[in-house]
Amino acid sequence: MGKGDPRTRRGKIYQGSFGKSRTKDPAKRKKKAAQAAKR
Repeated sequence: MGKGDPRTRRGKIYQGSFGKSRTKDPAKRKKKAAQAAKR
């Protein structure tokens, strides 16, 4: 399980995909988008 694993949130961010562990909910995404911008 790591960046290349599509079943994890980190893996989905790496692939740019969405699913159960990483949903496209705009309300929840604000925090994650802010964290992603820092990296």
